Amino acid sequence: MTLEQLRIFVAVAERRHFTQAAQDLCLTQSAVSAAIATLERNLAQPLFDRIGRRVELTRAGLVLLTEARAILRRADDAVRRLAELSDLLSGDLCLFGSNTVANYWLPPFMHRFRIDHPGVAVSLTIGNTEQALSAIQASATDLALVEGTVTDPSLIIGSVPGDRLVLVVGRNHPWFGQPRIDLESLVTTPWVSRELGSGTRRLFEDCLRRHGVDPDSLPAPLVLPSGEAIKRAVSAGAGAAVLSDRIVVHEIALGLLHAIPTPCPPRPFHLLHHPARHISRAAAAFAALVMKPIAPAIGHSKPGMVE
Repeated sequence: MTLEQLRIFVAVAERRHFTQAAQDLCLTQSAVSAAIATLERNLAQPLFDRIGRRVELTRAGLVLLTEARAILRRADDAVRRLAELSDLLSGDLCLFGSNTVANYWLPPFMHRFRIDHPGVAVSLTIGNTEQALSAIQASATDLALVEGTVTDPSLIIGSVPGDRLVLVVGRNHPWFGQPRIDLESLVTTPWVSRELGSGTRRLFEDCLRRHGVDPDSLPAPLVLPSGEAIKRAVSAGAGAAVLSDRIVVHEIALGLLHAIPTPCPPRPFHLLHHPARHISRAAAAFAALVMKPIAPAIGHSKPGMVE
């Protein structure tokens, strides 16, 4: 049973005439008759009683007519919805963002996308970089946007200038206002750090190792799961922390925190997609939107830590 056979059957049933149905469908009468005969043979039941030149539906034909109309409506709806997806008039877009990207960089892009494509529903899940990578590898999201290191380069479909890590302290910290800090001094203050799996934590620890400092030598009695929680703890006097410059722009402007540049290199933001998965029109449009370069929030000319 094919959709074409059902369309022919419905046309004959509504017109009660093979010739008129053939004319309306721009088919030959023999093609219409053959389609009906194939349906009746496959269903092992007559669908029409032939009464002169006209036809009447049998009991089986009446049952099939109701179902055929419903099937054809669903098929037409599917074609319409696929056309809307192609034109970005409807659909869904699932995003996964690591904490810094999702909270401080991604929302304006989501807002712009919704203005351009109001029929597409956009959802966002937030986690750390490792969780975002797991979501992409499991095909649990259309796109992921993360900061920091991505161990599988095949997942990266684009990168943009992202952020840079800065050392921040609160007003009552002895380093407040200082332009530079000796690396040897890092072990003299308590630290507030991100959880394991955080891209920010991994980048800072790698940077310390390159400069001969063991990350485990830094006293870190407080481990928090987000940059927002860390900057509030630092503002309250919990110690020092290293955060994305994008997270602390307002607190620095208000004088609540002081930022000291680090020797950590600028960090790109990566747009990820599983190479084996089809990329939807919505995902491709969003990828094109976010690939426009954006400058880091705080400029850095020279490292503020010295070796």
